[in-house]
Amino acid sequence: MSDRLDRQLAFLIEADRLKRIDRASWITGHLRRENSAEHSWHLTLFALTLADQAPEGVQIDRVIRMLILHDLVEIDAGDAPIHGQHDAAALAIEEQAAADRIFGLLPDDLARGFRALWDEFEAAESPDAIFAKSLDRFQPPVLNLHADGGSWPEYNVTEDQIRTRVGPKVTKGAPGLWDWLSPRLTLWFRPR
Repeated sequence: MSDRLDRQLAFLIEADRLKRIDRASWITGHLRRENSAEHSWHLTLFALTLADQAPEGVQIDRVIRMLILHDLVEIDAGDAPIHGQHDAAALAIEEQAAADRIFGLLPDDLARGFRALWDEFEAAESPDAIFAKSLDRFQPPVLNLHADGGSWPEYNVTEDQIRTRVGPKVTKGAPGLWDWLSPRLTLWFRPR
């Protein structure tokens, strides 16, 4: 019992390090950057609140579990902004190693279950994972719209880039959310 609890707490203490990972996105009001732990929490709230946007059959409880775990690998691999420059293949290898290490802290049964959810999210093939990925792509532009563009100006992001990099992922799992976001992007990006 003690070894199991020690391993569970070791994982939880390690997970606290996610609070140190700053993301490119700003919190609303453009006060400071969001950290990855805040992002994960906010996405779980998005899933709970926007569950009516999920396709039929999506299990929101599974989506929430995926979203609370999905960025833990950033403890080792850091945040890779969607509009930033990075080697996707090298990042995938780094994230796999991070998943091995971080989930490996847990007792075997929890490690297998958490890792399976993380792998499912990364593969984005199941209905639950597709919806979770859609929310993961939807939340940053929503924050940016409420933070005077947030990180868009510093990354020289164009409307076309968002439509190309974000639109298909959001549309695939939550088309109603893209329908809401699309005209707001057009308004924000029109000449000021």
